[in-house]
Amino acid sequence: MTESKGKTMIHFSNGMNAQYFVASGALAFDGKGWPWEWPLRWLGLIDTDPFAVVAKSLMRVPWKGNLRWWKPWECVRLIRDGSVNKVGLTNPGAEWWCREIGPRIKIRNIRLIVSLFGTTEELVEMTRMVDGFDIVGIEVNWSCPNKKHEDTTGAIIEGVRAVKEETNQPVIAKLSVAQDYVAIAKGLVGVAEAISINSVPWEMVYPGKLSPLRRLEKRVGGGGGGVSGKAAQPFTWETVRRLCKEVPEMPVIAPSIWEYGDIAKVRALGAKAESFGAIFLRAPWRPTEFVRREIKELQRERKNS
Repeated sequence: MTESKGKTMIHFSNGMNAQYFVASGALAFDGKGWPWEWPLRWLGLIDTDPFAVVAKSLMRVPWKGNLRWWKPWECVRLIRDGSVNKVGLTNPGAEWWCREIGPRIKIRNIRLIVSLFGTTEELVEMTRMVDGFDIVGIEVNWSCPNKKHEDTTGAIIEGVRAVKEETNQPVIAKLSVAQDYVAIAKGLVGVAEAISINSVPWEMVYPGKLSPLRRLEKRVGGGGGGVSGKAAQPFTWETVRRLCKEVPEMPVIAPSIWEYGDIAKVRALGAKAESFGAIFLRAPWRPTEFVRREIKELQRERKNS
């Protein structure tokens, strides 16, 4: 595999150039991180400046989901080389975000992308709600492994198109490895400006094996959760490879970055950008460390060339 440091990034229609992304939910609803991440941000170990940060997905109305702050381990577990979650889109709703987060984005100086989940009608309404704030894009999440809604190829394309008709912001379509992602991407050329990829259903990664979240699964149903991190790479990176080969005009944001060398590997597959998600659970300072290292190496190469 050949490296292509510094030569890939996504050029969005609003003038934003982005190569590194923080995956939805890794740094909360505002990009500042969850309370346990704040000390690392204050110390500079988490630096959002190089990243476009995708906020945790919102729904039109508050949704309880499965996350309970006093026992988060009930729906999120670290596994070998990754994590599995069954959060179920716990969120306080779009109105809360517009009241508490939206007005402060500019002050916080974070390149924030809002992530939305819902029916086409709900997506359109939420897009109208968030469009006036200082966001840099909208991610349409049509692929949560823990919450079902209509996810046929036609419905997904229609939903993303409907969002784009309501905004001048770049739209990113978040897809699943379990969907017909090639057909969806082809249908979204000229509509979405990039594709991101969600976590992988537990049953695909570990067929026949009980999930660490099986007690929650038994209580609420819906499968064993979504797998992220290195454990998901065989599935998410194959998705990256196919999308880049079969729909080359659609930029792909590669997920599942777990080690520094993974950045070069996904670029060799054709990815235009990288997304850091589950690694924030294991070592939240690593994404900043990786990006700083790459920037230094690029500067050194330019100096010596």
